Amino acid sequence: MTIPRSVADVLTTHTLFEVECIDRMYLNVYVPGLQYAPGLVAYVHQQLGMPVASTAPLARITDRFSAAVHRFADTGHIPWVDFVKGQRKDDVMHEHLQHFTAAEGVVFIGRAQEKTPLFRTEKRRDADGNSYPWIVKTTGIVNHYYFYCVDADFGPFFLKFCSYFPYNAKLCINGHHWAQRQAARAGLGFTALDNAFAAVDDPDARPSGRRPGPGSGSPPSTTPSPPSTTPTRCKRSAIGSPVHGSMPCSGSGWRFCRIRSPTPTGTPATATTCRCCRPSSP
Repeated sequence: MTIPRSVADVLTTHTLFEVECIDRMYLNVYVPGLQYAPGLVAYVHQQLGMPVASTAPLARITDRFSAAVHRFADTGHIPWVDFVKGQRKDDVMHEHLQHFTAAEGVVFIGRAQEKTPLFRTEKRRDADGNSYPWIVKTTGIVNHYYFYCVDADFGPFFLKFCSYFPYNAKLCINGHHWAQRQAARAGLGFTALDNAFAAVDDPDARPSGRRPGPGSGSPPSTTPSPPSTTPTRCKRSAIGSPVHGSMPCSGSGWRFCRIRSPTPTGTPATATTCRCCRPSSP
């Protein structure tokens, strides 16, 4: 009698090394009191000193912000990219990284039009037929500025700012890039994928250095295991699912490498486990 076995059951007996770290982490940057209409009304009255609540004064703030971004790029001689529809921003970052020689800094600034929540002023009328302005929350397509940067400790990341009030932002960092930086700092040779390790020269080596956490200049997380994997090069496969994907190894006699995400725990970060294999038994 043959008992069916899952891919996980098969890979368990062929797992030699395991890398566990934070995958991509998105941190939202916003002012809570400005995410709803009454908060905006209070801002216009109290901060801007306007007697009538309207979004018209916010346009001047947007213009100044956009001008400051352009001035920052011009002053620092930072490349500027206007993203086009269908263009992969990560590909643009890879191209610019090939010519970026500084230890850290802004690699380039990109601009893209994206849909986002925002506020508009509409005209309403009271019972006597008199008109008055009324602020409502809606959505619109506006410019967003992407600051693609490199940090000496954490590697590549980007910070995205919306150009329209309330000017929310989003920071995206990658735990795999952090692990690669720690491995390079420890002198470990490795072959990097876009979002993983393809191979290391010495699987038994253990990098030393700071872990992401309070006081380290990196985001808090659980302590990751060292970036160890097999010395066999792997490539991505089209086979995959929202939970885990498979990558066939190119070396003869090797099984699979897998990236697996555990069941969400409600935390903002997604822990990602990369399992690699060892040669199968004859």
